[in-house]
Parts: sequence; structure tokens; C-alpha cells
Amino acid sequence: MRVLDIIGGTSVDGPGLRTSIYFAGCTHHCPECHNPESWDMMGGTEMTVDDVMARIEEEDFDVTFTGGDPLMQVEQLIELAERVRAAGKKIWCYTGFRYEDIALDERLSRILPYLEVLVDGPFLIACRDVKLLFRGSSNQRLIDVQNSTLGNIVLWHE
Repeated sequence: MRVLDIIGGTSVDGPGLRTSIYFAGCTHHCPECHNPESWDMMGGTEMTVDDVMARIEEEDFDVTFTGGDPLMQVEQLIELAERVRAAGKKIWCYTGFRYEDIALDERLSRILPYLEVLVDGPFLIACRDVKLLFRGSSNQRLIDVQNSTLGNIVLWHE
């Protein structure tokens, strides 16, 4: 998998201290994205699941998948998510895709059972709000994945 960075002990990508993994690649290309260098699918460094897990275990925090868009590498992400959950860690995932589209997609939906919270939707500069918790624009939702269904989306609340 292509990884731009792994930051341990961050508090901006979900509750508490977390290990945030920044994955390379994004085709959403949101105008005024805060991380446009993450768009390159070949950016960052090639890492194995074992490499990333070693960092997660070393940091010993819950985990956030971000980027770029982690779902651009969903097959590798699923393998990593299985290992992260087996290690007893909770996972948040940021994506420009919407929950409804992920849930209806046979390939992408396979990540959902491993996630605690999905922060969904593209960043929209017209909806930018610096006062929002854990997201950049008001169209993005903090979805409690394990308690949500297509017909009943439950938002996460601290």
C-alpha cells in the first residue's frame, strides 16, 4: 500500500490520541483541499501491512485512516483493518465517498464492518466551518457505522 505518513499521538482525526495513517491517492480533487499533495496515487512510500501494523502497535492508540482517500486502496485497507481490529483498536476512516455509495458498492462496502466511524463526503469550500468537530465542511458526516444502515444513518456523537 502507498502511505504518505503515519502520525502517532494526534488528536485531530478522531477522539483521544490516535495513530493516523495518511494514504496516497485521491480522485475527488476537492477544490481548496488541505492536502492536495496526497492526490498522487504513486505518492508516498510503499509499505506492507506488517510495516504499518508495527507502527500501530508501537504507538498503541486507536487508528484513523485518512489521506488522500484510503478507499482508493480498499483491498489493502481491508487486510490492514482486519489486523487493527484483531489488535483491539477502533478505526475511524475519512473518505470523499458518501456512505450510501460505499454501502451499495460490492468492493467498497467490505470495509464497513471494521469501522467505528466513517467521516464521509467531499470537502466543500462553500460549506467550510472551522468550528466543526473532526471535519472540514458541514456536508461531511460522522457516521456511527456499526449502528447505521442504508435506511437509517446514525450520526456519531461524543
